[in-house]
Amino acid sequence: MSILASIKKSIQHALNGEFYRQRFAGLQVEEIRDMADFEALPFTDKDDLRQAYPLGLQAVPDEKIVRIHSSSGTTGVPVIIPYTQKDVSDWAEMFCRCYQTAGITNLDRIHITPGYGLWTAGIGFQAGAELLGAMAVPMGPGNTDKQIKMMTDLKSTVLCATSSYALLLAEEIEKRGVRDKIHLKKGVIGSERWGEKMRQRIAGELGVELYDIYGLTEIYGPGIGINCEQQSAMHMWTDFMYYEIIDPKTGQVLPEGEIGELVITTPQREDAPLIRFRTHRLFLRCKSGVNLV
Repeated sequence: MSILASIKKSIQHALNGEFYRQRFAGLQVEEIRDMADFEALPFTDKDDLRQAYPLGLQAVPDEKIVRIHSSSGTTGVPVIIPYTQKDVSDWAEMFCRCYQTAGITNLDRIHITPGYGLWTAGIGFQAGAELLGAMAVPMGPGNTDKQIKMMTDLKSTVLCATSSYALLLAEEIEKRGVRDKIHLKKGVIGSERWGEKMRQRIAGELGVELYDIYGLTEIYGPGIGINCEQQSAMHMWTDFMYYEIIDPKTGQVLPEGEIGELVITTPQREDAPLIRFRTHRLFLRCKSGVNLV
């Protein structure tokens, strides 16, 4: 199926939900004949999704929904995203690919510190690890004493964390003089923005290779992209999502080599498909992927 055909199928499916039925009122999907027609459709923004609270994005019957996740709601009404079993499985597949891109295998022991619950963090890291066949250590956040004990006793080889918590752990490990008992080789870091200085400090103090994982609550969660050992670009899974880089002021799609805002459409989602979702994050489009700016 061509990209355009896949997108049109997703748009038609999205119209089953109240949100897109209202947003695209009067739209005849068969009139979308090329990508220019698709690019003329309005964007979807997080503020728009708040208007869909609680389940206006639902596009399948209740019996197909197996889970919900939600944004924090700290800046307004939370956005609730329902998942079918296919959506959960697709997310695990993307996350598994992220681990593989970072050179992580089923012989690794993956220490997971991001939170579980409505937030799309810990459970995503765990599902990807389980699909990979690696040992998942689902610690969740906090309790640094226990984190370090389990990390030491279980000989964890991969740390999954936010940048701030990875730094805290690095400082505590150094302060307690137990670095020689730590077996970490790699770190998969996400959720927070972090600079090169912080990256070098975490990598140096823990003695690990670091990988930057990317994701959004509205688009599955973390695991929709990761950089590789060359640290040159964020590799995204184009068989699950369609990406555009736009001028954030004009909304025009930009060519390769230009810096612009990442816009995502999710043609493979069964529930809560999103059409032209603005991430408000700047990326440089390049041949090997996109670079987070």
